[in-house]
Amino acid sequence: MTGFGVLLRKELLEQWRTRRLPIVAIVFVALGIASPILARYLPQIVQSLSGTQFQIEIPEPTTRDAVDQFLKNVGQAGVLTAILLAMGSVANEKERGTAALILSKPAGRAAFLVAKLAAIGATLLVSLALASAAAYVYTAILFTAPSADGWIAMTVLLLLSLLGYSALTFLGSTLTRSALAAAALGVGGLLGLALLSALPNIARFTPGGLSEPAAALAVGANAGNLIGPVLANIGLGALLVMAAWLAFRRQEL
Repeated sequence: MTGFGVLLRKELLEQWRTRRLPIVAIVFVALGIASPILARYLPQIVQSLSGTQFQIEIPEPTTRDAVDQFLKNVGQAGVLTAILLAMGSVANEKERGTAALILSKPAGRAAFLVAKLAAIGATLLVSLALASAAAYVYTAILFTAPSADGWIAMTVLLLLSLLGYSALTFLGSTLTRSALAAAALGVGGLLGLALLSALPNIARFTPGGLSEPAAALAVGANAGNLIGPVLANIGLGALLVMAAWLAFRRQEL
């Protein structure tokens, strides 16, 4: 891929200079810290709000509650972040004419796309790793320390899920010249995957279906057979990236 190294450095610097990486990292870390704290003190908060007239029975929070809260908070924020990072990555460059300028130099179209995907993935990876580490520390303080291996496996599955949503929006960004249109395609794909998740036999093979086995791994429970779901999500991401490349290589810039 001609020019990949130069393009990757450019994209990574852009992630830093536009403050995307530090902003996403700060938001993710804040959610990672808040998740176990919220899980631990939610019963007290509910009781204080309900007053003395109403007694609401809430089970004693556990490590699993902290894990579920983390996956919910960071997962939802992560999906939104994946869409926001990817929606203008190619569309904006085409709209401004910078894509044609870059590709007029010794740089291939495949390298152009892969460099952008790698930079988006790096932002998600760094931010999620920091958030996961922060959440692990606070979970260990407030609850019982989970297995480090299981926690890392949970983080990997969550990252794989977010990369799937990012690839979906990236395809939209490649097909259009508008970041808003790309975001609309990404949200539409998200809704389509959510509908598929309602089907019991298909749900576990979708990006959203990875959250349940991820939670099980974090607390040392049986996560079932993960080979099929992991391969399905990797295959989905690869298919979306391939579709983006096939579309981009034929476009007039």
